[in-house]
Amino acid sequence: MYLFFGFFFLILLLFFCINRWRRKKIIKKVCSLCMDEKCRILNDLIQPFGYSYILSQDIFTSRTDAWQREFGYCALYDKAASHFNMIFDCLPVYFNYQGRTWLMEFWKGQYGINTGCEIGIYYADRILNESELEHTLFQCVNNENMLKLSLTLYRENTNIAHLSARHWWLTAFDMGCFSYPSELSLHASITFPSTEMADAFAGGLIKAGYCRSDICVCHCTVAFTFASSRQKNSAFHRFRIQITQEINRFWCKVYLFVTRPFCLSIDRILYLYYYLPFAFRKMLRIRKYKKYKPGRGKAI
Repeated sequence: MYLFFGFFFLILLLFFCINRWRRKKIIKKVCSLCMDEKCRILNDLIQPFGYSYILSQDIFTSRTDAWQREFGYCALYDKAASHFNMIFDCLPVYFNYQGRTWLMEFWKGQYGINTGCEIGIYYADRILNESELEHTLFQCVNNENMLKLSLTLYRENTNIAHLSARHWWLTAFDMGCFSYPSELSLHASITFPSTEMADAFAGGLIKAGYCRSDICVCHCTVAFTFASSRQKNSAFHRFRIQITQEINRFWCKVYLFVTRPFCLSIDRILYLYYYLPFAFRKMLRIRKYKKYKPGRGKAI
């Protein structure tokens, strides 16, 4: 028995020494890379996940050629989000323009170990009635119909991210930051191709519960702030959200602890890529989509 425990202790000690040596070697490797090389390596690694890294703000954002574009949008995605550790406030804005029902949706909240926000643009091929809105699979807009989007995400008056681009799905994610959706506010600005479309979108915002005084319309640009949620959740769902958020908080702490030799996300993630590849792949699945199942809705 004593021989067994002694042998077991020696194996643990050997494992600890090898792991410590390997960890120091990886830290040295990451530190030896110049910043341009780090950015190139990281963007090559995360490109298949549909994201790119912005060094100036230390955040991640979605690419215009992201694979998520193939899945469109359906309200079922948001209802299933908590099963994938995504807890966010969402604001769908529907409006009709040129024979189509358009949807612009805004999100802000916690995506696993990421605090972030999103703006997405979708459409149906015809005008939908009210009963169809939540059961329709909307298409993502093509390159010709992408709009100039701007977002600024605040966490208790602290600026987390500011982005502006012509896009179909503009996002910003701060990895390792934990937040409750109620702590976040998203200031969004959208420039439309015509004043008619801008007015139609502003009308959709009013229908979604905004007052006209809360919306700024200047020619073809509409700006507003998404701060408080208009979602009504049951007591059970609120309990589920709280449990999921505690899990998210725990994994944020684990991520920060494991990568504690570094401060920037680019260094932390490259370190994880070399040290724990499976953890790297898990973290970059920020926004998950399941294939749309016929019979649970109607594709347009």
